[in-house]
Amino acid sequence: MNKNTDFLKQNLIAHRGMHNIKKEIPENSLKAFAKAIDNSYIIELDVHILKDKSVIVFHDDNLERMTGVNKKVKETTYNEIKKLKLQNTNCYIPLLEDVLNLVNGKVPIIIELKTDAKCGTLEEEMIKILKQYKGQYAVKSFNPFSIYWIKKHNPKIIRGQLASNFKNEKMNIIKKVFLKNMMLNFITKPDFLSYGIDGLPNKKVERYRKNNLVLGWTITNKSEMERASKYCDNLICENLEELDNNVIKR
Repeated sequence: MNKNTDFLKQNLIAHRGMHNIKKEIPENSLKAFAKAIDNSYIIELDVHILKDKSVIVFHDDNLERMTGVNKKVKETTYNEIKKLKLQNTNCYIPLLEDVLNLVNGKVPIIIELKTDAKCGTLEEEMIKILKQYKGQYAVKSFNPFSIYWIKKHNPKIIRGQLASNFKNEKMNIIKKVFLKNMMLNFITKPDFLSYGIDGLPNKKVERYRKNNLVLGWTITNKSEMERASKYCDNLICENLEELDNNVIKR
């Protein structure tokens, strides 16, 4: 099944929204997403599932960095965390439904699934929510088994495989080799690849790009943008107010 991924190239991608803590705009907050919409950027965000099966937009496995509360996300309920403030601002952890209601098709969304070894629960609950959404979206994950679950149960959803060189990651060497080299792509058949720019250029990525879309992450300055644009079709960026939106040729 060939799916059109051109909408993922229409503008640069705001990593966890257009966040800037100096301006009291935390990552993965409704305020960060509203600013991305105002600037017509594609939104990239992260989702976790809670103990009560609520799907929240949040990056870390633990609440501490963003809220000061040292507790694992998967051990909480939404009622327990809904009043926690993000980085001492007036912003709160949003539900996925909250973000979808805000975006409402104004810009595309890329959803990163934060899954552990067991797949199915987050994917299923997320898809229930997305069934009512009319805007353009894609999903991605580092976990190839999560991508395979999407392929098996909802093959029409545009899905992407996340990968990198994992140079500074502490993980089993076999797992690192499999993920770095995307060795399960022949089973998961991702519609696009999202690759860490520290690992580029990469011959396997170059071969994949001949027929598929490659998104590079995470761009933080102009020199990274200029280098990564040689190897990627679009870029996932922070500090977007300081970057040149014309570097990527569409």
